[in-house]
Amino acid sequence: MKIEKSKKLFEKSQQYIPGGVNSPVRAFQSVGGTPIFIEKAKGAYLFDVDGNSYIDYINSWGPAILGHAPEIVIETLQKQIHKGLGFGTPTELEYEMAKLITEIVPSIEVIRMVNSGTEATMSAIRAARGYTGKNKIIKFEGCYHGHGDSFLIAAGSGALTFGTPDSKGVTDGVAQDTLTAPYNDLQAVQNLVNANIGNIAAIILEPFVGNMGLVIPQKDFILGLRKICDEHQIILIFDEVMTGFRLALGGAQEILGIKPDLSTFGKIIGGGLPVGAYGGKKEIMDCIAPKGPVYQAGTLSGNPMAMVAGLTVLNYLKNHPEVYHQLEAHTFILETEIRNILINKGISHCIQRIGSMFTIFFTSLEQVLNLSDAKTSDTALYAKFFHHLLEKGIYGAPSQFEAWFVSYAIQPLEIEKTLSVIKTFEAK
Repeated sequence: MKIEKSKKLFEKSQQYIPGGVNSPVRAFQSVGGTPIFIEKAKGAYLFDVDGNSYIDYINSWGPAILGHAPEIVIETLQKQIHKGLGFGTPTELEYEMAKLITEIVPSIEVIRMVNSGTEATMSAIRAARGYTGKNKIIKFEGCYHGHGDSFLIAAGSGALTFGTPDSKGVTDGVAQDTLTAPYNDLQAVQNLVNANIGNIAAIILEPFVGNMGLVIPQKDFILGLRKICDEHQIILIFDEVMTGFRLALGGAQEILGIKPDLSTFGKIIGGGLPVGAYGGKKEIMDCIAPKGPVYQAGTLSGNPMAMVAGLTVLNYLKNHPEVYHQLEAHTFILETEIRNILINKGISHCIQRIGSMFTIFFTSLEQVLNLSDAKTSDTALYAKFFHHLLEKGIYGAPSQFEAWFVSYAIQPLEIEKTLSVIKTFEAK
């Protein structure tokens, strides 16, 4: 496989873009090698600038649930583009999007559009603090909520110690208001709450984690968080930027049967275009300006191009439940057959899946429950596995600690090719 144009573009890009990329994981630092520059995508496939094609298992990190450039989305965008790209005024599309999401997700009574998942989580935290009058938040090690200052905090040395910034540019003052706990550790959360009675505004988490690889919550973990929040008047926030409308029409909260107080969304609700949203209980969202004292604004929020693309995808998913049935069936086949192949090869691994998301951890553990477990993975072996697949036309997540995403466009032909390539992988 030749990637000469990608190599030249990467060299040129590093002169003008930090690290040559506009988001760190794209640089392939976790797996080594040169990042592939994509020229176009259609259905289940990516096509790079050198003319190579790849079956895509990141799907723009989740948004392309129907596959790339589905005709129904292209058609609606073509109609909208002639009406204008953005107005800086209210539009009917924003109302339609808000109404549709509240109909689909029972916990959402009021919702506001923003431009990214990071904006959504930052705004949700501000709303929680403004509503409760409290400052501190609890987040979980390994959960990623965008690059807002409050979220780039490494764990302290114990359950009761403050975290420290894990990114330059984040102040110690911000870190003092962010408490961290291991995922799936309810007692650690209870200890933090007990040590900070009356000071915690919110607990935020990915209900199914996708950013340390896919990690599944234990049976009573989310239920326990809901109980703690109710007992201590803490706002429970589900970050469903990744899982919303992907795992099920109603997202992770539909699967879990638990209502958060606030939720954040992104990815799928933009149909592939930049977007974010946060919403939940009316009494909390009413504190947002112009109705309330918590300020948040955005020139491109509710952009008509993103709204019309997102509405098209959400309506299709709502009216075609067979999409989720097929995603479940196809991803189950991949999970089962990849496990069988790796077992036959004697390769230690743990595959974790929910719906159309999965991760292959190269670890001897039977289950990955938190970040410490995830870090037992053999990242060098994963890098070798990734490049083996890439060279044979399979584009997986370029990091051991990211989820893979299956799209509706991936059919038995693509599954068969993927499995045949994995069968040729040798760990040594």
